[in-house]
Amino acid sequence: MTGAQTRLPTVPYTLTRVGVVMSPEEGNPLEVEGVLNPASGRGPDGELYLLPRLVAAGNVSRVGLARVIVEDGIPIGVERQGIVLEPDRAWERGIGNAGVEDPRITWMAELELFVMTYVAYGPLGPRTALAVSTDLREWRRLGPVLFTYDDALDTDLNLFHNKDTVFFPEPVTGPDGVRSFAVLHRPMWDLSETKADQGVMVPAGISDPRESIWISYVPVAAVTQDISALTLWSGHRFVAGPEYPFEVTKIGGGPAPLRVPEGWLVLHHGVTGRIVKAFDHQQNVHYAAGAMLLDADDPSIVIARTPEPLLQAETEDERGGIVPNVVFPTAIEQIDGVTYVFYGMADSRIGVARLDRA
Repeated sequence: MTGAQTRLPTVPYTLTRVGVVMSPEEGNPLEVEGVLNPASGRGPDGELYLLPRLVAAGNVSRVGLARVIVEDGIPIGVERQGIVLEPDRAWERGIGNAGVEDPRITWMAELELFVMTYVAYGPLGPRTALAVSTDLREWRRLGPVLFTYDDALDTDLNLFHNKDTVFFPEPVTGPDGVRSFAVLHRPMWDLSETKADQGVMVPAGISDPRESIWISYVPVAAVTQDISALTLWSGHRFVAGPEYPFEVTKIGGGPAPLRVPEGWLVLHHGVTGRIVKAFDHQQNVHYAAGAMLLDADDPSIVIARTPEPLLQAETEDERGGIVPNVVFPTAIEQIDGVTYVFYGMADSRIGVARLDRA
């Protein structure tokens, strides 16, 4: 299911840098270790907001709210409006670590809700958790995600850390033919990060242990009856693994998939270099932004992907920071008909790039 694949057509989209939109605020103790990897959404007031990860001393993360300042149709900065999520649940705090990290937000019109996926950095490490909101300001936690058992995989996905999760904005047909909400995620197969000496344990049919993009599903009918059903994921499928030189170490998902004429456009990050310990600040890796197109009817099928990055660390702000050499896309929005991508820069700042069809 992983490893060498038939070379696919390339993705006909480009990213062009626009600038830096948010940097740590001097004297703000909640931002001394960076502002990065934002989610985004348009509030009921029509304004565009970022929900950045704010990192305090000791790598303790919170999710903030910041209105995007736009001039002549271009995002140029933000106005901070406080904190919307803190690590104040027991499963978001451990001894020596705590955080609500790397939010992704999808507006799901069928539910009339913003759905946030985020990393709850709790006692056993990072787990995916969900929260929902109608206004981007008040969030109702639904709790950590649970994976149903899949006999074909011969494993329990609940055993593994998981990050880079994001929902599609529209329902699709699941592998069982049921109308479902689909979600991308990235399991991490090294159990030694939870319990020493357990090592890497990959599911049945998987030969490549490198971290890759997977998809799971939630039946729409179940969620409309009880919103908490959104945390129970099933129908797990491998989507894409490392394939090209800029992503040889691992890949992971980015912003919510964007519906385009060709299918679903997914911006992702590709990583090269050596990871010493999965949750430490890495100094020997490079993160770049790539893209793939997923089939419109069956988003578990990749129909095109970029053999080279659309954006890689080249500017001073991207090459120097808490984790140098990082470009990490996490949010995508339209402003006056132009599509912009917001991305983390070296785990320290937030940049913006324009997305165009080539």
